Amino acid sequence: MMNIPWDQPATLIDLDGKTPVIGSMLECVMHFALFKPFAKEQARILLTRPVFREGRKTRTWVLNPDEIQKLVERLNAERKAAQ
Repeated sequence: MMNIPWDQPATLIDLDGKTPVIGSMLECVMHFALFKPFAKEQARILLTRPVFREGRKTRTWVLNPDEIQKLVERLNAERKAAQ
């Protein structure tokens, strides 16, 4: 799952019914990183291409908050390495 390209189209949605963010994976992850803890719990990313997830037999179209947080950590690590 960690190999999702940053330019892949995605949609950041929340279960509270707020307006979704439609853009690249990078934009969705950056928005998620700014959310308060309650909003993060409600957030999901809808993918345009399914990915394999550990412990599942099939691919999935939706990323949960813990998986999105891993992408935030990946983004932060990449930015730190680029400095």
